[in-house]
Amino acid sequence: MSVTLDRPWLAFDLGADMPVLSFTLNRPGFVTARRILWREVRNADLTPELDVPVWLGAELAARSAQDAPCFLTSRDVSAFEVSEATTGDVTATAVATVGLSNAERIGTRMAYDPASFGTINVALRLSVGMTQAALIEVLAIAAQARTVAVMDLGHALPTGLATGTGTDCLAVAAPVGEAGFAGMHTDIGVAAGRAVYDVVRAGGDFWMTHVRRRQA
Repeated sequence: MSVTLDRPWLAFDLGADMPVLSFTLNRPGFVTARRILWREVRNADLTPELDVPVWLGAELAARSAQDAPCFLTSRDVSAFEVSEATTGDVTATAVATVGLSNAERIGTRMAYDPASFGTINVALRLSVGMTQAALIEVLAIAAQARTVAVMDLGHALPTGLATGTGTDCLAVAAPVGEAGFAGMHTDIGVAAGRAVYDVVRAGGDFWMTHVRRRQA
């Protein structure tokens, strides 16, 4: 596995083709992929008349990367974080970019300029083979870990403490295998939760210290 920065792109090579579950714009749901990508965007990229899925498809085609689930973010992709956690025989590796410029508290909504959307994008790779059902559970664990990490940052909004952003996206990957459960009592759940918590917390701490201060 490796992470490669080629701004405005960031690539997380999973080490082999494997199932990936995400809700990315270009390849949502269960797909098979070797890598997960980030594409940094700016106002000049996303004009009001732009068909974003078509534009993104062309950008990916130019890199021969149509098979890769791809995150979109206005966060500087060079500010990525990597975290790894091992529990028992399971190793979880998480890569994330964390921006809170359009932070929200769950169940509420604030007005933001779309140009400021920073987004939390997390890709998680597990070392152990698992079923589709277990990978769905891993996605839930990753979402919980992301939320707890954001809440622990203490980012206060008029609506309460932030729990995420309005444009967060997650992707989880693992080889095909027999592991059928990934809850918090399992090695898979513990490793996945720790890796995602740590990577989001590190990225969030950096944003709170360096980016939020500049915007204040």
